[in-house]
Amino acid sequence: KKLRWQTERDVKMNKDGLGLHIVFTGAPGCGKGTQARFLKERIAIPHLSTGEMLRAEAAKGTPLGLEIKALIDGGNLVPDEMIIKMLSARIDEDDCKNGFILDGFPRTLPQAEALEKMLSKKGITLDAVIEIQVPDEIIMERILGRYACMTCGQGYHDKYQKPKVYGVCDKCGGTDFYRRIDDNRTTVQNRLVNYRALTYPTIPYFEKKGLLRCVDGTGSIDAVAKKIDSLLAVA
Repeated sequence: KKLRWQTERDVKMNKDGLGLHIVFTGAPGCGKGTQARFLKERIAIPHLSTGEMLRAEAAKGTPLGLEIKALIDGGNLVPDEMIIKMLSARIDEDDCKNGFILDGFPRTLPQAEALEKMLSKKGITLDAVIEIQVPDEIIMERILGRYACMTCGQGYHDKYQKPKVYGVCDKCGGTDFYRRIDDNRTTVQNRLVNYRALTYPTIPYFEKKGLLRCVDGTGSIDAVAKKIDSLLAVA
């Protein structure tokens, strides 16, 4: 499926279809990764999660990957310029020629500025930044209740997304599950504080550029997905 905009904003077209470049943003646990994956299935453009990309690059053993692995293993942050370099190379791949859905980046105002500068050099402009808005108490409930299959990584939740058969992964049939060690109340509160201090300033930045689209993320996964579709007007 292709998308058209309900606004007056022009969207750059290419011979293969609609060049759509979207950023999902919002507080940790708001559901941006889930919605980015859902949208990927509906419009068939890549979902670029910088967290997953960093782990994948580190596992490749390339010069850049080895640098990233050393930083991650040492508990250090990966510098912005290194992330931009990795992201730039990924966007140059053939599957991104019709656009991409970016999740987990930018996390700071300097990253937002660096992203736009990098894209500008490629002749690409962002079409929308979708902020998924969820109250802190719901975010806390979502994060503290999530867990995943140890074998395939399929995600579940104590309340919102249980396996069809108790204790058995729907995807691979595995019976071992785990929770992230940082999914605890103190860590989540710290992450929310850091989000407001570091990431939230990107919201007014994109709003001033006319890119911001806000979505109420408190409903079910399907309900939020429909709200996103209504913003993008799935045709």
